[in-house]
Amino acid sequence: MAVTVERASRATAPRRGNTVRLTPSGRLYILGAIMLAALAICARDFAHRGSPSFIVVLLVAGISYLLAIHELFSTAKYSTRTVVIGLALAAVWHVLFLLTPPGADDDIHRYVWDGRVQRLGYNPYILIPADPALSGLHTSETRTLNNPWLPTIYPPGAELFFRGVTAIHETVFTMKLAFVACDVAIVVLLLRILRDRGEGQHWALAYAWNPLLATEVAGSGHIDILGALLLLISFAALERRWRTLAALTFGLAVSVKFLPLLLLPLYWKRVRVRDGALAAAVVGLLYIPFLSHGRIPTGSLGTYVQYFRFNDPVFLILERLIAPRILTGLAVLVGLAVASYFAGKFTTRSADGFALPMAASLVCGPVIYPWYLLWLLPFVRSASTVPLMIWTVAIIPTYLVWHLRDLGRAWLVPHWVMLLEYGCVAIAAAVVWLRAGRRTHAPKSSPR
Repeated sequence: MAVTVERASRATAPRRGNTVRLTPSGRLYILGAIMLAALAICARDFAHRGSPSFIVVLLVAGISYLLAIHELFSTAKYSTRTVVIGLALAAVWHVLFLLTPPGADDDIHRYVWDGRVQRLGYNPYILIPADPALSGLHTSETRTLNNPWLPTIYPPGAELFFRGVTAIHETVFTMKLAFVACDVAIVVLLLRILRDRGEGQHWALAYAWNPLLATEVAGSGHIDILGALLLLISFAALERRWRTLAALTFGLAVSVKFLPLLLLPLYWKRVRVRDGALAAAVVGLLYIPFLSHGRIPTGSLGTYVQYFRFNDPVFLILERLIAPRILTGLAVLVGLAVASYFAGKFTTRSADGFALPMAASLVCGPVIYPWYLLWLLPFVRSASTVPLMIWTVAIIPTYLVWHLRDLGRAWLVPHWVMLLEYGCVAIAAAVVWLRAGRRTHAPKSSPR
């Protein structure tokens, strides 16, 4: 009897060394499932974006994303099946946000207005949407656009895109659908770039899984994703030495928003003078439909620089000493300087040289909305850009401003939120820098 009990106890006791371990793909699937659940909750609660509950759940998705990034760094290669399932998960939460109405005063309503008035024969750089004489031009979706006392700020490439989309169907949903199409095109292009380089295609998930794509592309809908697509095309063309295409798509990206201008040093001696001249000519031609008395229109750009502020710690401090326009110029110079550094040290195969100059300039700028970071996403997949990946998550608490506005508070990011956001980025940057220094100064083993 004693022998029987002993045998039974041995049979039921857990065996050491037989612990079930998840495969790298299994860990990715779990993180993807957590992200799907969290983002599904956020999509359902998108009307209350900025509420503490929304931010907490979105941070769960963001932290899961960063853990997934760690998995991507830890595993050299994933199967095609894993990549496909990962992209399918991203597609699901994109659809959930796509079917959710944007905020009543999100920028996308301005996009529809700009496209609509162009098709009616008006110049969006001149019209003031709040003008009572123009009330008949509004639709139910454009009456709530933000800053209605100002003309448009967007460069001509963006304006013509708005016109093209509204010519298909004049709704915010159609505009969001166009932006999601740009998002999908970036994923397809990234997969092609990674395959041609012989790199793991799982790095496309570092882009596709970022929560800002769900909230700011499929959810709110922002033109920045079009600029990011054009800039990625230019990057890929530059690598293949398709110099004319590289220059043209770079010019078109600048015509969507001016941020990529900082990357000019990366194109120096990598495109021919005639290619640069052609790109400049194309951008100039885009302005022709909007000329007013022979002048190039700027819309509300000057007002934006002078008075608009959001999530701007560097600008907030230096503005007490330096005029806003000069300080904005200095932010541009910072980006150009960083791009010049990378132009001398890195080849066109390095995506870091595209991401870091834009990030450096944004940090010094007067306005840093979460969707501005969309420009960085196609280019962050190396150790040196980990702080930027963390920034895309650390910026999530700034959504609190939307909640504070609904409570009647000022449109200002609380100092503690900025301290948390940029503190996380600074710590990550310090860790990356220290590790890079250790690798550089590590003693090399002598040959035996």
